[in-house]
Amino acid sequence: MKSTIALLALAQGIAGHVIRQPDDCKSTGKAVYLITNDQVNSVVALPIKADGTLGVGTVTPSGGNGASSINGMTNQTAGPDSLASQSALTVAGGYVFAVNPGSNSLSMLSISKNDPTKLTLVGKPAPIPGDFPTTVAASAKNQLVCVGATGSTAGITCAPFTHKGLGAMDTLRSIDLGQTTPPVGPTNTVSQVFFSEDESTLFTIVKGDPTTNKTGFVSSLAVQQSPSCGSSSIASVAHQDERTSPNGTAVLFGSQMIPGTNTIFSTDASFGAVVMSVDEKTGQASVAAKQVIADQQATCWSAFSKATGSVYVTDVLIPRVLEMSAKNASIISDINLSAGGDTGFIDLKASGDYLYVLSPGNGTSTAAINVLDLSGGQGKAKAIQRFALGGQAGKSAQGIATLD
Repeated sequence: MKSTIALLALAQGIAGHVIRQPDDCKSTGKAVYLITNDQVNSVVALPIKADGTLGVGTVTPSGGNGASSINGMTNQTAGPDSLASQSALTVAGGYVFAVNPGSNSLSMLSISKNDPTKLTLVGKPAPIPGDFPTTVAASAKNQLVCVGATGSTAGITCAPFTHKGLGAMDTLRSIDLGQTTPPVGPTNTVSQVFFSEDESTLFTIVKGDPTTNKTGFVSSLAVQQSPSCGSSSIASVAHQDERTSPNGTAVLFGSQMIPGTNTIFSTDASFGAVVMSVDEKTGQASVAAKQVIADQQATCWSAFSKATGSVYVTDVLIPRVLEMSAKNASIISDINLSAGGDTGFIDLKASGDYLYVLSPGNGTSTAAINVLDLSGGQGKAKAIQRFALGGQAGKSAQGIATLD
């Protein structure tokens, strides 16, 4: 009887060990990607180590050209924040999709199953029927990729993709910005395109320009399914969108769908951030919560973390990361990263228990990615690495995507 009890206790102990992971067992992604946005545009791929830090990776030409916008305040080439956008590249279905602003095209690169830093260009870059593409979204479910262009011919265009490469981009859904090529920003430009959580809607965020009383907006386009000759349907994106200019917003920028809800968290470079509620029937967006960041200068990019349930935002002119509530945009913590010598941060992405934050540098400070450990929970982010990009990328670098 005693031996039976002992065996049961041993079995329960083993079972408990399997169920309860050690405290130091943290979730990590596989790789981080960004574009150099140099004249010869390339995708930088960096491996994520078991401890969440980054290692030396690869640089793969995209087959297209980079380009930078014009800073409207200085009338000089912009950098950092060369594209005034979020999601200059994205990952879906085992592929990286990257914009080429200088050659008006989109590249598709396959990710090796054995090495996530080994990328191979699939086919040729697809020409875009618009000027200066800056942001891309991809749906693995629908095998669709959509791009936002923000130059003199601005708008949204989409194409199917398969393992053979990109199909032809469809007719441009025009956005009347009255811009030039390259555009003068960061205001009055397309900020970001992204799909809803169920990939049934494509959202586009467009910045307004308070100095000229030009209003920005949120665009929503339905993903449609058409019957095909086979058993599956063919997905496409509607050509008529629903546009809303939520009250109290002006320069909407980096946005995140909050999982399990019908809300979008969005930064607004004119004051801070908002949480917007989206009507599932009409696609219209309205402000549900608003947070003014008193000392902000240009709060523009955002990333949602499943690990903490928080949204992290950056300011290109302040070397910190703010952690904010995904429910009401209230400020949870202020993570000071000035010790690394960075002047500010742009794109960022959460993967597993870690956050990866890009600082392209300003020409004098070097480009780097700061890695934060989020495993402690809300309000307890810790900086664990500043990975210098060296000669791989500089002040024109933009976008961060991860392979999870």
